[in-house]
Amino acid sequence: MGFIDNYNFELLVNESEKVVLKELENQLEAYEGVICRCNDCVVDMAAMALNTVKPFYRFSLLGTLYAAQAMEDKVYADSVKQAVAQAIEKVHKNPSHD
Repeated sequence: MGFIDNYNFELLVNESEKVVLKELENQLEAYEGVICRCNDCVVDMAAMALNTVKPFYRFSLLGTLYAAQAMEDKVYADSVKQAVAQAIEKVHKNPSHD
């Protein structure tokens, strides 16, 4: 058995993912103009934004509470909004398809 088989990593969650995906949904709904919303482009946008923002991983209930409190911080919320906006524009200008 390998290392991964010895532990339950399924409970390890990056709470930032939920915040980024919600912000991406909001910004794409409000986006004025034509933009590709295919699976590849939207997932690229999400990945790019997630690689920019500070992750908040949790494993336990206490970790969930900590992450929720941290993500309510205005500075963090602003960083998510900015990361998502930049990811949308970058993928829009350089989609991974023709």
